[in-house]
Amino acid sequence: MTQASTPRPQSAIDAVADAYVGKVAELDPLAASAIGLPGYDHLMSDLSPAGHDARAELDRSTLRDLEALAPTDDVDRVTLAAMRERLGLAVELHEAGEPLVDLNVIASPLQGLRDIFDIMPTGTVEAWENIASRLNLLPGAVDGYIASLSEAARRGNVPAIRQVREGVTQARELAGAESFFTSFVHGKDAAAVLDDSSACSLVRKELEHGATAAREAYDRLAAFLESDLAPQAPEADGVGRERYGLFSRQFLGATVDLDETYAWGVEELARIVAEQTAVAQEIAGPGATVEDAVARLEADPKYQLHGTEALRAWMQETADQAIADLDGVHFDISGPVRTIECMIAPTQTGGIYYTPPSDDFSRPGRMWWSVPPGVTEFGTWREKTTVFHEGVPGHHLQCAEAVVARDTLNSWRRLMCWVSGHGEGWALYAEKLMDELGYLSDPGDRLGMLDAQRMRAARVVFDIGVHLGLEAPQEWGGGRWDADKAWPFLKANVNMNESFVRFEYNRYLGWPGQAPSYKVGQRLWEQARDEARTAAGASWDAKQFHARALALGSVGLDVLRDALA
Repeated sequence: MTQASTPRPQSAIDAVADAYVGKVAELDPLAASAIGLPGYDHLMSDLSPAGHDARAELDRSTLRDLEALAPTDDVDRVTLAAMRERLGLAVELHEAGEPLVDLNVIASPLQGLRDIFDIMPTGTVEAWENIASRLNLLPGAVDGYIASLSEAARRGNVPAIRQVREGVTQARELAGAESFFTSFVHGKDAAAVLDDSSACSLVRKELEHGATAAREAYDRLAAFLESDLAPQAPEADGVGRERYGLFSRQFLGATVDLDETYAWGVEELARIVAEQTAVAQEIAGPGATVEDAVARLEADPKYQLHGTEALRAWMQETADQAIADLDGVHFDISGPVRTIECMIAPTQTGGIYYTPPSDDFSRPGRMWWSVPPGVTEFGTWREKTTVFHEGVPGHHLQCAEAVVARDTLNSWRRLMCWVSGHGEGWALYAEKLMDELGYLSDPGDRLGMLDAQRMRAARVVFDIGVHLGLEAPQEWGGGRWDADKAWPFLKANVNMNESFVRFEYNRYLGWPGQAPSYKVGQRLWEQARDEARTAAGASWDAKQFHARALALGSVGLDVLRDALA
């Protein structure tokens, strides 16, 4: 059990950080909804060049405010270092024009304007009024987004044609008569709240209007991408060393030697393949390949789940059991964090992801599984490690404990600061930790963990190799990496169906620096732990280290190592 503590007095630096969160929420209501701040769900973000300029000016003015302040304690010192790193880099990215050219297959405004509705409250008439308002404001946001992409193109910065074409496909799906927007406003959640009263009839009318407006806006976006942007889009997927260096820092919160990291990725992939082969032979006998072991596991009924409800129930049971087992033994888990909700996502992209709780925990932390169309069979051997990654001790423990820490951390540290390398690196570290604790001792589950680690190592090689145009190892064809050479490499190292691998392939090509942040983040977490263990000597306490590290919240990995040193 977490012991009650005396709240830490707010410092001047905390006041600046808290004020920054409020100002970001005003400028970017979608971000406010994402972190669960009430009062913004009826509003929409400005995605135009002017909107990006306003957010950059807020970053600059906040940095100026921080310059005049001195830290009062270690919490302040971390806040100051983390805000300088995050906001300073955001200004660099803005000055390079990067926010204007934000288009990829997974995490750009094209998806964000639709995905926000997955986490908005739906249990009251007021909640549906907010949804109706936001739907009716969505066309303006799309127009702003188009203006930003147009301005980026005017400056000579256009997304690669692969991302534009995939964007056209996704936008057209959302523009169709049977798109998400149609099913959302006609779904059971709306029906459960909106009766036939005159007030609810008006809300339903606004929802219908908003859904139509949203579909029409996505139709405009598809037409713009196809007719205006595609003719200007370059064929090459790689972004080059200079831009990649910015993106790498964005996702890691650390500066790494990209050539050394690439070489490490090659070695790490080979190490994991060797370990995976050894486990495969444990499963399927001497001389067996990984493919032989996978075939045996896929045919074994004890690892099989049938249907999405069985998948959801298994996720929930596995996540709940991990919390019960680890609490008080390896971690002290706060009361609200002991609840996680496992969900089948309304999308069908194949992704698995986590959304943190709202500030007041009225929306719990949730693990989402986006099941592709037609997929009804699932193997637990492959996915147990994923539940630990998304749940406890992975993202849920990490993110929800930060939300709880209002007695120590300001709202920016608790709710708004998210660094992919810190978060995803911790989640991979958590998978490996569960293996070390014996939770993946079953050979099938362990093969699944190694399978996931292998994919993450392959992404380091793929992502840095293609975007920097580095030399490929001879075993993967030699010569310079490009998208064509990378496809067979990825298929050989990602043990998923081809549609999933193709989605991941497009994702890495369009979101440079993000995919390696998982495995590189894990590496930096392990280095920080090893340094702390060496310094502690005989007094080393893993539980204490993890508590201290997680109490920092999500910060850049350079800031993390300094704070733990």
